[in-house]
Amino acid sequence: MKPTKWYQRTEKKIQSDTKPREIPKGKWEKCPECNHVIYKEELEKNMFVCNKCNYHFRIPAKVRLSFMVDEGSFVEIDSDLTTADPLSFESITEKYAEKAKATAMKTGLNEAIITGFAKINGIDVVIGIMDFSYFGGSMGSVVGEKVTRAAEKALELKKPLVIVSMSGGARMQEGVMSLMQMVKTSAALEKLHQNKIPYISVLTDPTTGGVTASYAMLGDLNIAEPKALIGFAGPRVIEQTIKQKLPPGFQRSEFLLEHGFIDIVVSRQELKNCLAGVLKYMTEKNILT
Repeated sequence: MKPTKWYQRTEKKIQSDTKPREIPKGKWEKCPECNHVIYKEELEKNMFVCNKCNYHFRIPAKVRLSFMVDEGSFVEIDSDLTTADPLSFESITEKYAEKAKATAMKTGLNEAIITGFAKINGIDVVIGIMDFSYFGGSMGSVVGEKVTRAAEKALELKKPLVIVSMSGGARMQEGVMSLMQMVKTSAALEKLHQNKIPYISVLTDPTTGGVTASYAMLGDLNIAEPKALIGFAGPRVIEQTIKQKLPPGFQRSEFLLEHGFIDIVVSRQELKNCLAGVLKYMTEKNILT
């Protein structure tokens, strides 16, 4: 006698009255560092910092501006400066001028940096913030010109200068014209130093190449976001050149702080108050020598 298979279903198909719930697109973000899935509204409230591993997402310049300066205080300058094509550069696949135009349409930016006047907790500053979405935040002739003009405005008005860097380095499509900006920006910042006007550099992920070799590392105070990649050549290039394995965390903010290349690591949530405190101290005590 065969045993009764009472646990088997008699119906082959079971219908559900409820439809599967659809997850709305664009509502969630995955952290690149720890793969934690975060509700986008919560991520925005936390200034685009992962609440699990403290990873700082790359953010557009205008979003960063809203976190850093007093509401309604920002007045943009030199917005009419646009990308030039001094070398008539053309690669196998595209022309530089056409790519620049398409990038401007996509990002809503004329260049990889926005500059202007603003207040940080009531303190007047001249500020520049780079945007990685425009040619990887690369420094071309217009970026160099805008940084230089910002420094000159700070000198003219005797107001502190704050530059937030996020860059892949010099823009190869402009060749030597791009490399010249390293000297030009450095010279403009030296005039600030001679006149004891504070310049604070904020380094975010990534800050590399010619930007690191010029204005990004010339601050009277160099502040970095946590775990930001900061360096001249990339880790892979260095390993291939010196034929050695690099130490853990090499070129990250914490490593550079430990070895004296930057002054302080500050989380995005604390940056505005940190800047305000430092600027107040620098201007009141006139500590620059």
